[in-house]
Amino acid sequence: MVDTENDANKQKVSTMKTLLEIFVVSTRLGLTSFGGPVAHLGYFHEEYVRRRKWMDEQAYADLVALCQFLPGPASSQVGIGIGVMRAGAIGGILAFIGFTFPSVIALLFFASFLHIFDVSRAGWLHGLKLVAVAIVAHAIMGMAKNLTPDLQRRTIAVFAMVFTLLLQTTYTQIGVILLSGLIGYLIYRQEETVQEDLKAAVRFPLSRKFATISLCLFFGLLVVLPIIKELTASNYITLFDSFYRSGSLVFGGGHVVLPLLEREFVPTGWLSEEQFLAGYGATQAVPGPLFTFAAYIGAVAYGWQGGLIATIAVFLPAILLVFGTLPFYDALRRNPKIKSIFMGINAAVVGILIAAFYNPVWTSSIFAPIDFAIASILFFLLAYWKLPPWIIVIAGAMGGTLQSLFM
Repeated sequence: MVDTENDANKQKVSTMKTLLEIFVVSTRLGLTSFGGPVAHLGYFHEEYVRRRKWMDEQAYADLVALCQFLPGPASSQVGIGIGVMRAGAIGGILAFIGFTFPSVIALLFFASFLHIFDVSRAGWLHGLKLVAVAIVAHAIMGMAKNLTPDLQRRTIAVFAMVFTLLLQTTYTQIGVILLSGLIGYLIYRQEETVQEDLKAAVRFPLSRKFATISLCLFFGLLVVLPIIKELTASNYITLFDSFYRSGSLVFGGGHVVLPLLEREFVPTGWLSEEQFLAGYGATQAVPGPLFTFAAYIGAVAYGWQGGLIATIAVFLPAILLVFGTLPFYDALRRNPKIKSIFMGINAAVVGILIAAFYNPVWTSSIFAPIDFAIASILFFLLAYWKLPPWIIVIAGAMGGTLQSLFM
């Protein structure tokens, strides 16, 4: 009996340590992950796969492919999924809080004080964009090596890149993923390589009943919230409904949600065009997911309470979708035919990342030879000196500041 109690206590201590580790690591990433959703995937890959080995390359690529397929902030959903893998639903929530709330708090302060400052031309901000160039390039190299080992998958990646660059619409990305999955199935369904690594399946400790409830809640809120809004005429319910709908229907991540939010809130008078653009600049200046721009809009409209409500509303669909799909996901990826589909999808993800590396990462960062030089140095420090990402962030900010002073 005593041994049983001791084992239970040890298990509780181990669980608490795991949860604390998830929160600490995700918070550090939330404080240092500059550069937008594509760069965040690079930070996650470096921290969770290469350094901590919480999951292998294939499992990470599969998780990224799933989250690219789902509506919402893909990088945040990947972080939530990794937290779930480590410690269930609580681990996923802690991973979300750690990664998200540093930028939420910063943007709440920006909503109150940004009119005093002008960071749109700050040198350190440009330096952080150069950090994103290095981070994304490093992530693409690692993922391409593992996910496109043969000519067929390299070809899929190239065509995914081309279509994503030339057809920049909301639904291009999901169309490319669906088509690549079909091509992967047609090419690899009979290949023996499809059977590899099935024993290395990732375990997500959530029940299918819990997943079903999450999916029902996701769709239920889409239907119920507009009705409650009309019945109550509450400003907070209206705010929650608007952001929940935005978070539910956006494919492509934060860069897509920003113009959607502009159309949702500027014409209705919730905030002016100038306030929106100021908040956009602030969002680019802080680490973490771009979806936290919701905190700024909510705070401009209804103070810090509005900022928190908007944040919860815009991220809630992403959390529910991750909880609702992961318990079924592992069984699917273990199926040989399904695995052939993900071989095609994973190759497409590499192409999509390359497209995003060009636009917006490269096009918004590299304007002159000095920009390319700084980005190259940062990439060298990251890829070959193996310096941690937070040092690269500091070096990039310093490099951008020096550039603005002397160039």
